[in-house]
Amino acid sequence: MNAGDIATRLDDRLDTEAYADIDASPNGLQVGPATQPVEHVAFAVDAAVETIDRAADAGADLLVTHHGIVWGGMERVTGTNYRRVAPLVDDDLALYVAHLPLDGHQSLGNAAGVADLLNLDNRAPFGAMGGEYIGQRGSLTEPRTVSELADTLEGSTDTGGQSVQVLDFGPSTVEDVAIVTGSGVDWLGEAVEKDADVLITGEGKQQAFHEAREQGIHVVLAGHYATETFGVQSLQAVAEDWGLETTYVDCPTGL
Repeated sequence: MNAGDIATRLDDRLDTEAYADIDASPNGLQVGPATQPVEHVAFAVDAAVETIDRAADAGADLLVTHHGIVWGGMERVTGTNYRRVAPLVDDDLALYVAHLPLDGHQSLGNAAGVADLLNLDNRAPFGAMGGEYIGQRGSLTEPRTVSELADTLEGSTDTGGQSVQVLDFGPSTVEDVAIVTGSGVDWLGEAVEKDADVLITGEGKQQAFHEAREQGIHVVLAGHYATETFGVQSLQAVAEDWGLETTYVDCPTGL
């Protein structure tokens, strides 16, 4: 199998074309020739120098990440861009990126992974963006406190040693859960409209504190990195089903 074959399979599986007009990240093969033979694939959340170097050290031919190296175009290959592109080229390591499609995929995506962890029922797409969705919502099988939800997330994700934060402004027990991983507090209003008791996301913004308190909804901030490990790990399992050797490169940021 070559990089182009794998990219085509992943593009089809994730429906990357549906997100082409709304994603600042160009999804698909960002670096490397489509003809490059691939036997070993590495997976990581971020295409940073550390993850690139570790993927190359593991002998990978292709690195698959959630956050790539191109955002809205690349005018010059200097500075940070050069530091990331150069080792990819030097080590013959291709780069495939799945950003918003991997947030929103309803079975392989990041939000779906959080929903799996919490064993949510009655799932539906959530987090509307340009006609697509980047999250998921559902209901707990039994009501729980927001502290119990936070403990589950903290105990089962790689938070880099940081505590899960809770804006505790909702009901005493939680049943209806909305999820947008990464930076998702902009969907707090939609969570309220959908009668969610809590919005689970990665990182917050100043205005979210007041909005959550005024609307009477909990917000759980479980870490941008921690909430976005699920998607690439799901893709790793897919690649293994295709008979490829894989490596997961864990590089938690604590953010």
